[in-house]
Amino acid sequence: MRKLLERLGLGRRDLRAWAMYDWANSAVQTTIIAAVFPIYFQKVAAADLPGPVATSRFAWATTWSILIVAIVAPILGAVADYAPVKKKLLAVFLAIGAVSTAAMWFIVRGDWLFALVLFVITNVGVAGSIVFYESLLPHLVGEGELDRVSTAGYAMGYVGGGVLLAINVLMMSQPSWFGLPDRAAGVRASLASVAVWWVVFSIPLFRQVPEPATRVTRDDRPSAGALMTGVRKLVETLRELRRYKQAFLLLLAFLIYNDGIQTIIRMATIYGTEIGLDDNAMIIALLITQFIGIPFAFLFGMLAQRIGARTAVFGGLAVYAVITLLGYFMTTSTHFFILAMLVGTVQGGTQALSRSLFASMIPKYKSSEFFAFFGVFERYAGVLGPAVFAWVVGHTGTSRNAILSVLAFFILGALLLTRVDVAEGRRAARAADLTA
Repeated sequence: MRKLLERLGLGRRDLRAWAMYDWANSAVQTTIIAAVFPIYFQKVAAADLPGPVATSRFAWATTWSILIVAIVAPILGAVADYAPVKKKLLAVFLAIGAVSTAAMWFIVRGDWLFALVLFVITNVGVAGSIVFYESLLPHLVGEGELDRVSTAGYAMGYVGGGVLLAINVLMMSQPSWFGLPDRAAGVRASLASVAVWWVVFSIPLFRQVPEPATRVTRDDRPSAGALMTGVRKLVETLRELRRYKQAFLLLLAFLIYNDGIQTIIRMATIYGTEIGLDDNAMIIALLITQFIGIPFAFLFGMLAQRIGARTAVFGGLAVYAVITLLGYFMTTSTHFFILAMLVGTVQGGTQALSRSLFASMIPKYKSSEFFAFFGVFERYAGVLGPAVFAWVVGHTGTSRNAILSVLAFFILGALLLTRVDVAEGRRAARAADLTA
């Protein structure tokens, strides 16, 4: 068993504890962002609004939540590199997100504004926490292990999110088994259950993963407050991005193609609900997707060892382009099943390898600052994608045309990725660590 765990990138207790946070927060990704909440919002909270209007407001709420994180997270990331508070800040964002998620129990028909406010707060909480979660990764393993450990985290996320979603399906289909009066209560309980899952399974990280030591330079003034020092360090990091050209190019490429990925993840079920697909079929399809993603996330990590992480990411983007084209023509639940399974084959691997590529091209002593930027653009980044989606829906009256617009994100992102020199980026990061 130990040898198997080592091959998967989970050979040490602290690595398993770190990966368990992916297990914990992925419940937000599956139940809140992808599966249950969008359908409940469309059919219950926004039941009195026209379908395209509800879809557009949901997309704009997604955009606002990410804009908030984009403003706050980089500054806090700079603070976390000045003071040993990565885990404390992770806990703060976790608490904010968990409380707002638990409050979703109180959403009833017509509460579309209340629902969107909670949705925005939950998104801010989980996105902010992931910034500090991922900034721990370069401190746990060396460059040669980053791909395997990163993909292992995503695989654990698929398991955790999938297991809770399976429980949620039972809560909604058999509410009496859980002491609930009806399906409506089962749906609200499913939303609130994410908060409990998220908090409980984050405990191993806080117990087993050490807080990395910070490296304070002679230019830092101990008398200054950590926040002001963090802001000053952030400005310095923005300037230093010019020194890490390859990491910066990867960041730009990731910003663009991840916008497309996040738009598909966030808008799939609300789009399907708008065009009349069966909500139970869509939830089950996404549940299956979670478990398809487990072996493929590990497979991407192994594939990266053979052909390189960047080449593997190109393969994932090609599949996403096909998914987008097929999504435009989707009309039945069977089509949704096929597309959801295709997403499962590439989602975790593409994002995990992007994360490990970036981690290998940044200096460790500035990991929180750099991962604050990366985290904003990662699973919960998508500012432009949902905004474009909402704009197209608002001007055409249907989400079908908006789906097609997502293709441009994968094409442009892949073109930028071709310009990234991974070897040069890694040399620059190692040189910076040696001279810091």
